Amino acid sequence: MPSYEADLARFEEVDTQVLGITVDSVDSNAAWVESLGTENIPVLSDYWPHGQVAQAYGVLREHGMTERAIFIVDKAGIIRYIDIHEFDAPPDNDVLFDTLRNLE
Repeated sequence: MPSYEADLARFEEVDTQVLGITVDSVDSNAAWVESLGTENIPVLSDYWPHGQVAQAYGVLREHGMTERAIFIVDKAGIIRYIDIHEFDAPPDNDVLFDTLRNLE
């Protein structure tokens, strides 16, 4: 999240809304956002019914947690990019910007 916060102006230049979704509660998300210092990116709660959005996107793990994933959804609601990655190995933001520029 901090790398997205750092590049927020670049995301805005390509008309992109960055947001996060977790299966944690609203209070837990608020504490997490505060600890990261990423207060300019909305973080949504998929807490109840637990993981309904994550399940719809195919990233809800059997034990109730989610995969670490990035989705780019265009303005028509079509998923244009999916990256499921290890927690400590998200893609470089430039990969995301290349994908976003190709949508224009």
